[in-house]
Amino acid sequence: MTIQEVINIIEEFAPLHLQAGFDNSGITCGDTRREVTAVLLCVDVTEEVVSEAIGWGVNLVISHHPLLFRGLKQVTPATRVERALVLAIKHDIVLYAAHTNMDVVARGVSGRMADKLHLIHREILHPEGPGMTHGYGIVGELEQPVASLTFLSRVREIFHCPVLRHTAFHVPFIRRVALCGGSGASFIDAAISREADVYLSGDFKYHDFFLAENRVIIADIGHHESEQFTKDIFHELLTEKSTNFVVRFSGVNTNPINYLYN
Repeated sequence: MTIQEVINIIEEFAPLHLQAGFDNSGITCGDTRREVTAVLLCVDVTEEVVSEAIGWGVNLVISHHPLLFRGLKQVTPATRVERALVLAIKHDIVLYAAHTNMDVVARGVSGRMADKLHLIHREILHPEGPGMTHGYGIVGELEQPVASLTFLSRVREIFHCPVLRHTAFHVPFIRRVALCGGSGASFIDAAISREADVYLSGDFKYHDFFLAENRVIIADIGHHESEQFTKDIFHELLTEKSTNFVVRFSGVNTNPINYLYN
């Protein structure tokens, strides 16, 4: 199977044309006409991830976040992005990313978050595009109401959150849940208008929490934490069909955020 044929499997699930205008999903570098030897899955591409691919004889790295968001005027060892790119090119490794196109499909990033919480009666939180069949986030319901503190404790455990920031518990129980993988502060109003009891996402700023106004519990679970299961989607897509290549999860922790505990 060629690398392009592997990429086609991903794009059949999350078409590239669905990506946002600011995004740079798709092929970052490399020749997709070659036969695939093995695939490495990650959230972010770093030098360590590329080195891992080299050690395992991998020639295709599939990530959620693109290595390149902006154009480069030079390629030197000056930055982490350039170093990872140079290393991949030197070793003939194709880098491919499925970012916002994977965010907006219903069974994509947010859909997988909803799976982890066993949400039912799901709808897209912020639908967009022709037919409004895709968009950002998911809103759904728990099978049974859960005490607010118990629910967020469960979320912290499921998503392996070192910390979880949240607004006041203005309701004692959670039934209706809105969520969005990545940076979802721009959809707070959507969560409120859809009458969610809680809204889970990442990258909320200080003043974003004031927007709750006792209409929704805002819970920041972390950007990386909310998107970590995207690798599972890639893995399932590539292994549900009979393949003659190995699909590996990267063992590198690419979350750039660390936490200091007492």
